[in-house]
Amino acid sequence: MSDLTYDSKALDAFVLYADNHLLAVNKPAGLLSQDSGTGLRNLEDWAREWVRVDKGKPGAVFLNAVHRIDKAVSGIVLFARTSKALSRLNEDIRKRNCKKIYHVLVEGAPKKPSDQLVHWLSHENHRAEVCREGDQGAQRAVLSYLTLKRAGNQTLLQVDLETGRYHQIRAQLAAIGCPIAGDGKYGAKQTSKDGSIALHHRRLEVVHPTLKEPVIIEAPYPAESPWWQLLD
Repeated sequence: MSDLTYDSKALDAFVLYADNHLLAVNKPAGLLSQDSGTGLRNLEDWAREWVRVDKGKPGAVFLNAVHRIDKAVSGIVLFARTSKALSRLNEDIRKRNCKKIYHVLVEGAPKKPSDQLVHWLSHENHRAEVCREGDQGAQRAVLSYLTLKRAGNQTLLQVDLETGRYHQIRAQLAAIGCPIAGDGKYGAKQTSKDGSIALHHRRLEVVHPTLKEPVIIEAPYPAESPWWQLLD
């Protein structure tokens, strides 16, 4: 998706939820969530331009990502449109008062149709490495998965992310012998020309920062992705 421009109308099809406090967007794989310092196009700048045009906001627009997903990953990215919303959502994430559900296609199949995975991960050289408790930089990583269907030699899993470590889903599934389709960095045999991997942030449940009501956001699979077309 490197050819995307900041045409605000082009973002309309990707907007999942919008009000005066929140904006949720279905990020295409291949697009950075935020500015990485490289000057490359990113979702946050694109979304900020959408708010400026769609909401008629002159001057600078406040918009900050509440969380990020990797460039190679697709799915929900939530933005706060006010500083109050950002502060309250960050606190909820810190206290784990939110629920993140991912769908993922893996090579092969796990030995168990469902399970909880607990590993210790360290962050080294742009990778998450499985290590031992007590190792320098080790952080506890927990997720639960459920098998949804088989698709040829691949398996569709639903992943409930309980902690938010760097490359956590990618590293933990690779550690049980089921790397994510397309994820050559973690041992996948098959990769895609566009560098995308079959990991999609499917569902997000949060408490609205001002209304104090539950907000449930769901993102359809990216139609252009070679991975999700396999499910048809």
